[in-house]
Amino acid sequence: MGKEKAIREIADLPGVGPAAVEKLNAAGYKDLESIAVASPTELIEIAGLGEGTAVKAIKAARDALEMGYESADILAEKRKLVGKITTGSTEVNELIGGGIETQSITEIYGKFASGKTQWCFQTAVTVQLPIEQGGLEGNCLYIDSENSFRPERVEAIAKNLGLDRDTVLKNIFVARAYNADHQMLLAEKAAELVKEKNIKLVIVDSLTAQFRSEFIGRGQLADRQQKLNKHMRVLQRLAEMSNVAVLVTNQVMERPDIMFGDPTAPIGGNVVAHASKTRLYLRKSKENKRVAKLVDSPSLPDGEAIYAVTENGIEDI
Repeated sequence: MGKEKAIREIADLPGVGPAAVEKLNAAGYKDLESIAVASPTELIEIAGLGEGTAVKAIKAARDALEMGYESADILAEKRKLVGKITTGSTEVNELIGGGIETQSITEIYGKFASGKTQWCFQTAVTVQLPIEQGGLEGNCLYIDSENSFRPERVEAIAKNLGLDRDTVLKNIFVARAYNADHQMLLAEKAAELVKEKNIKLVIVDSLTAQFRSEFIGRGQLADRQQKLNKHMRVLQRLAEMSNVAVLVTNQVMERPDIMFGDPTAPIGGNVVAHASKTRLYLRKSKENKRVAKLVDSPSLPDGEAIYAVTENGIEDI
């Protein structure tokens, strides 16, 4: 028996021919890691592989990468690579463990005018700061689904931080998402730009607006959740495999079944909740004050922080 060929790239996987490789590359699946963390359904839809072939290809990719159990000390070493982006507020940074983390999704949700998009403007600038100042010396991809990106806000924040406004704007790559499918495609294409453009932060503002407007009524809820789940998986994979921070904003709804307490709940249900590692609920207070409530985190206690939104961006009170 001849020696089996070593699997080093997608073209080496069993049953994956040149045409399938081309389709996978076009969809952003360009290395063994992207195949190893994919589901058979994804490969069937994208490359037209049979179910058996898709399962074998994924297993071969995982075997080649020796994916399986890892001891906790190895995971601890990986955690040391996590970067953190300052929010502009010391109190908020302390609440979330030092800033917005790479390798995971941070979700912020709240009512209209609670200041969700301000977080996007702020972090799109602060990610460019030197590491010792709370940045990651990297650039930002900004998926805008509500036509809410405003360069003048970015310029004001950059000026306040003593950064060159033109340079800061050139380092933020904005794409307008016109529908849910377009938004999903932009997220899939993001992986290609991460290394090329030195991306350290990916923003989706807003995560659910397009899905909410396109999938109306309970009859379409299952379809919406299925698509949203796929979208979140792509963002999750991007964060973990590229060591970037993913910040998503989310809309809210009023839950009539809540008799006591705040009836406000984020859109997307468990699909978004389980994929987001850190979840923050924002609400408006008096004047320019805002309150950020840490709702969920794998390692931090619940709590609240008060901060201000001014012409200069997010600041301590």
